[in-house]
Amino acid sequence: MATEFAPAKVNLTLHVTGQRADGYHLLDSLVVFADVGDRVSLRHDAALSLTITGPQAAALPVSDDNLVLRAARLMGGAAAITLDKVLPVASGIGGGSADAAACLRALAQLGRALPTEAEVLRLGADVPVCLRGVPLRMQGVGEVLTVLPPLPEAWLVLVNPGVGVATPAVFRGLARKDNPPMPELPPMAAAPALADFLHQMRNDLEPAAQAVAPVIGAVKAALAAQPGCLLARMSGSGATCFGLFGSAGAAEAAARAVQSAEPGWWVAPARMLS
Repeated sequence: MATEFAPAKVNLTLHVTGQRADGYHLLDSLVVFADVGDRVSLRHDAALSLTITGPQAAALPVSDDNLVLRAARLMGGAAAITLDKVLPVASGIGGGSADAAACLRALAQLGRALPTEAEVLRLGADVPVCLRGVPLRMQGVGEVLTVLPPLPEAWLVLVNPGVGVATPAVFRGLARKDNPPMPELPPMAAAPALADFLHQMRNDLEPAAQAVAPVIGAVKAALAAQPGCLLARMSGSGATCFGLFGSAGAAEAAARAVQSAEPGWWVAPARMLS
């Protein structure tokens, strides 16, 4: 039996810097992970199976093309897998990719050989960064990963309004696809310095995603209005947004306030993993 945590992936920045001839977009993103997420448990079995439990299970029926099953097939298939689904589905915080990466790590615990980097990338652009699970600069189509100096301690409040946003539609709505890349990260001693840097950066998908789902603007505004919020921004292609905070207490108070005002939204305070 092996169990692996699948943490939420948060794009603190997401710059779209170009598009290849095959249609894939080139990205430059500062990616971190939070201590809220799904969990993948598995054991050896004669056949491959997947059971989905947890608070978000109803939104993710088992299907043959589930990323967890696709990841398992890369490593020999046969296993009984349980996915405890906590993160909202199709929400811009890498839930499916994190689950696939956790499945790969769990199978490696059982002695299976990890697939090649090219095979992992074919599962999805976010799977390689989720397999590493530490703060990274992600470039290219997800295959260029650079380890960063330690980031300052910080907390996040993740908020999803329960609206699915299709990633292809967001990319189609981009005003331009040749935006400037990120500069090198400067030394940052504390969360306010990280926020200062992030304020100069962007999520280039945010305007297009907000055109598809205008509620994203309301989510950002709700986070930005909370005491101690250093930055409010959308993650990935949405609709999940994050608020950046300098203390656990401020993040937890903000999460309670947002949840009280919008009980239908998914809200989670979390520590940023280093």
